[in-house]
Amino acid sequence: METATKKLEASDLANFTGSETWYQHWLKRSRYTDGVKFVADSAGAYWLIDEIAINQTRPKVRSEAFQVWILEVNLEKRKATLRCEDGNDNVVFTKRIGFTDFPLAEIKFYYTDNTILLPSEY
Repeated sequence: METATKKLEASDLANFTGSETWYQHWLKRSRYTDGVKFVADSAGAYWLIDEIAINQTRPKVRSEAFQVWILEVNLEKRKATLRCEDGNDNVVFTKRIGFTDFPLAEIKFYYTDNTILLPSEY
């Protein structure tokens, strides 16, 4: 039995320029857009939405009204670093991820007004 492989291409992300639907995160503190849901569905990366939402409990992160979340993946080693910046290239939070099968070398999300969105959706 063959299983379908989920796939995400960087070029797919440019198609999202707004959101018709807002999805509530299970913690009820954050919501996310169509583009973010597409990334999570395509790459099996709901864990990434969870990381952004859960880390809003950190006072230093929560105090930033506008956040840039960047996941940088070493595709060969399948390790990654997730960091939150304040929009002015100042790092607020960093987490090393020991294993990931996320398919892109880098992806960025914005977080503002309790909403996770792709930069093209801002």
